[in-house]
Amino acid sequence: MKKIINAILCVALSLSLFGCKSEKAETSSSIQETPTDGPIETTTQATTENTSATSESTTETQAETTIPDEETSLLKGYPMFTLTSEDLQKGCWPEVCGYLAPGENLSPALSWEPVEGASVYVIYMVDPDANNWLHWKQNGITETNLARGFGGSDYVGPYPPAGATHLYDIYVVALKKPLAKVKGGLNSKNLKIADFMKALDTDDDGNTGNIISYGRISGLFTSK
Repeated sequence: MKKIINAILCVALSLSLFGCKSEKAETSSSIQETPTDGPIETTTQATTENTSATSESTTETQAETTIPDEETSLLKGYPMFTLTSEDLQKGCWPEVCGYLAPGENLSPALSWEPVEGASVYVIYMVDPDANNWLHWKQNGITETNLARGFGGSDYVGPYPPAGATHLYDIYVVALKKPLAKVKGGLNSKNLKIADFMKALDTDDDGNTGNIISYGRISGLFTSK
C-alpha cells in the first residue's frame, strides 16, 4: 500500500514541476517578443516622419528665399539701382498677381528712386523657367511709384502649370531718351529677350549709351 501511495505522489510531483517549467518558458518568450516588436517599429516610424517633416520644411524655406544672383541678369554689366515691391512677400508674388482665377491679373506694385538723367523707364517681366516667357512689357513710364494693377493691358500675370512653381524677374530700365517702340512679344516665349533688352541702349537716332541703369527684382509664383 505504501508503495502505491509513494508512486502516486511521485507522479503528482513530476506533473507539478513540468507545469512550472512550461509556464516559465511561456513567460520568458513573452518578455523577449514585446520589446523587440513594439518599440523598434514605433521608433522607426517616428524617425521617418521627423525626417520627412524636416525635408519639407527645408524645401519651403529654400523656396521662400531663392532669389537669383546678378550672374543670371539679362542686363549684366550695366549699373543697377534698387527696385522694391510691397507685394513681394517672403520671396513670392501674391496670388492676386496671377493671370488665372483666383488671381486677378494685377501687376505688382513697384517703387524706386528717380534715376538722374532718365526721361523714361521701360518694364519687362520675364519667366526664365518657361523659355523667357514675357509677362509684362511697358514703355514710356515716367512715374517711379507704381500701384498694383498699373500694368493694365501691358501685363499678363503668371500662370505656370498646375502645382508648378516658376521664377519671375522684373526689370525696370532707366533710359536717357524715350523710344517709339520696344522689342518683345507679350504673353509668348522670347528666346532673344536679352538682345531685345540690350537694344534699349540704342536710341531712335542710332546713338548708343541710352541705358543709364536698371533695377531688378525676382519672386516665385506657384499655380494651384
